[in-house]
Amino acid sequence: MNSNSMTTELLIIGVILIFFGVATAGLGSGGEGEPALPPAVSELIFADQRLAVVYPVIQKFKNIITSDPLNITASWSGTDICNYRGFYCESPPDNRSATALASIDFNGFQLSAPTLEGFLDQLPDIALFHANSNKFSGIISPNIAKLPYLYELDISNNLFSGPFPTAILGMDGLSFLDIRFNLFTGSVPSQLFTKDLDALFINNNNFMTRLPDIIGSNHILYLTLANNKFFGPIPHSISKVFSTLTEILLLNNFLSGCLPYELGFLKKAVVFDAGNNKLTGPLPFSLGCLEKLEVLNFAGNLLYGTVPEVLCAVETLTNLSLSDNYFTHVGPICMSLIKNRVLDVKKNCIPGLPFQRSLVECVLFFLHPRYCPYIGTYHYIPCWHPHFSSSPLALADKAPSPS
Repeated sequence: MNSNSMTTELLIIGVILIFFGVATAGLGSGGEGEPALPPAVSELIFADQRLAVVYPVIQKFKNIITSDPLNITASWSGTDICNYRGFYCESPPDNRSATALASIDFNGFQLSAPTLEGFLDQLPDIALFHANSNKFSGIISPNIAKLPYLYELDISNNLFSGPFPTAILGMDGLSFLDIRFNLFTGSVPSQLFTKDLDALFINNNNFMTRLPDIIGSNHILYLTLANNKFFGPIPHSISKVFSTLTEILLLNNFLSGCLPYELGFLKKAVVFDAGNNKLTGPLPFSLGCLEKLEVLNFAGNLLYGTVPEVLCAVETLTNLSLSDNYFTHVGPICMSLIKNRVLDVKKNCIPGLPFQRSLVECVLFFLHPRYCPYIGTYHYIPCWHPHFSSSPLALADKAPSPS
């Protein structure tokens, strides 16, 4: 063998040995070469087998996170899952001696991921999932309906899209749902409004659906439907479905039609906001029965007629906004609220008041015939009031009772 061939062989052997040494070092050390392979889950020791089940689910989710500006996921390693940032453990309802991943709080973590599918729906013991103010996207997996303990779901202020996640309808234990400030579209199932929820926040999406005239009742306390594309009239059944509500937010939709006198049966309402819709007709006198009412907003609609004195007499009122409508008269009680800056009637058609619409605008509006059914009910007061009473016409023309 000549010297040139020997030199070539030695070089080849040297390259092979160097490559093998680097590759072996990379696999063994997890250093700058290829990342070290994680040990099999079966080789790790967990405080409970339930935690061993969710460990690979968490690690898989960690690997699809595309942005973590607060370095949250740095703590998501090792077997002590209960000390991962945002993860909380408790004993599950079916075994008080066990330890399970019971709740997740990612609020404000600013994490980005293309989906929660394969993560949230694979956490069998989860009871609370809060992840508002992140950049999670995709759709919500239908498999969340299989989570037996989940009763609070907050995915607000993210980038979720697609239709309303109908799997929620099958979650009997759910009491708190917050999906506001996302990109959901399409209709909202009417069954949602008959679920036994304490709080329902679906505002600031792109839902386009008729507000259903629901028969049934629930004990919902907080409801926000604002900033969507709900259309149609406010249903007469509103007092059945929302009788326990303290806040009703319907603003910035496409609601139309006349106001039902049944609004006067929302006895617990503190805030009622239906501003910036296409509602029309007079204000029902029944609004004067809302004894706890503090804020009432009908600004930016097509309402007309007289502002009811009985409404202005509600002692708890701090803000009554009726601007940008077509009202034509206010009485002395309402005038006092204007002076005290409680009542705002700017941009209406009220003679003698400043900042009203032009005569042309008002004439053009009233040139079109306007009609509301059950017109007599607008003077019906369904409660005892020391200074006001219903007219006989109102009682004779009373709409179907909400009871």
